[in-house]
Amino acid sequence: MRLSRYFMPTLREAPADAQIVSHQLMLRAGMIRQEAAGIYAWLPLGLKVLKKIEQVVREEMNRAGAVEILMPTLQLADLWRESGRYEAYGDEMLRIKDRHDRDLLYGPTAEEVVTDIFRSYVKSYKDLPKNLYNIQWKFRDERRPRFGVMRGREFLMKDAYSFDIDEAAARRSYNRMFLAYLNVYARLGLKAIPVRADTGPIGGDLSHEFIILADTGESEVFAHRDLVEMGAPGPDIDWDGDLQPLVDRRTALYAASDEMHDKAAYEALPEDKRMTARGIEVGHIFYFGEKYSAPMGAKVTGPDGKDVNVQMGSYGVGVSRLVGGIIEASHDASGIIWPDSVAPFGAAVLNLRVGDAGCDEVCEKAYKALSDAGLDPLYDDRDDRPGAKFAATDLVGIPWQLIVGPKSVAEGVVELKRRATGERQTVSLDAALKAIIG
Repeated sequence: MRLSRYFMPTLREAPADAQIVSHQLMLRAGMIRQEAAGIYAWLPLGLKVLKKIEQVVREEMNRAGAVEILMPTLQLADLWRESGRYEAYGDEMLRIKDRHDRDLLYGPTAEEVVTDIFRSYVKSYKDLPKNLYNIQWKFRDERRPRFGVMRGREFLMKDAYSFDIDEAAARRSYNRMFLAYLNVYARLGLKAIPVRADTGPIGGDLSHEFIILADTGESEVFAHRDLVEMGAPGPDIDWDGDLQPLVDRRTALYAASDEMHDKAAYEALPEDKRMTARGIEVGHIFYFGEKYSAPMGAKVTGPDGKDVNVQMGSYGVGVSRLVGGIIEASHDASGIIWPDSVAPFGAAVLNLRVGDAGCDEVCEKAYKALSDAGLDPLYDDRDDRPGAKFAATDLVGIPWQLIVGPKSVAEGVVELKRRATGERQTVSLDAALKAIIG
């Protein structure tokens, strides 16, 4: 993409009401624009990152055996009355009447809808297990929306729902999602800690939050250092095998946010194994058994010929919240530092003297080579000051900067900068392209 044709309205200063780093940088980088309290338009740069995160989540859900569907944003109130949650959910639910005076709501989550879909088609234990997931916009009418996309009213969420014949099978489904989540966050360049969590209004008796470490995090995390340093399980998991040892290896080590912290258990750890940090919740998984299947009649015929309520779990990832979470975990004084996996562009080509024949020729060659390699480069072909170009490219966090000026062209070299480390090197164009394309 040539920047002269792109829409990237960057700002020198963040609006005064932007309180946290991710909100400030997303506004300054031209990623989002606030339309109402807690409601944002996603501008081109922000949308590219959002879609890349969404795709990572989708790939890991598919790998773990979940199946994607798309459920509506508007839901029938009668389904929520069946589950008993319509009145109980509270003021965060946006309730609507259509022209026929039917009660609808803008879905804050989708347990009722997916249970209705399941019960309409699945009748036998032979068709289990099933895990259906949905990447869709949700709405919760927060009393005090703040912190940009970290606590907005409208947000993009991946929500998956498992259906099993009994508790043992349901816990196997839970383990799949537990490990898949760790792989998601690792691919996004994040260190995620699974901590035991309160099930809240969704209910149930087994739940974990996934908290990414960030100095500006909203929660304090207390954890065993070995858990923090443990890597993700990786893509080579035998998803049909026994996953319990992989889960047990992680859940056996102490980890809790401040609201679930057991001071005595934490202080029983060896002193050199205790670690505290700030963190941001970006995912939550639940096993809740028959909480929805019983009142809504989601039954299957078991192997003994008797009907039984299916056992269910739900698994949420805040996709739009992750955009802010990654920025909170990865930024510096100059701007955002995107991991390569979700960066809006793979590289930036900076032409420091547009109109100079030599600079134009080298930049066009670099831009074509990077495009042909699938790097989706951003070519800054604007007639602007070098300092402004450097500042804008650092602000939006593109991983590689290939810098071309008259002096370097005369010497037959270009300057290559790695955004994450700030390292600069002067090399030939071929060497620069090889380093970027890898």
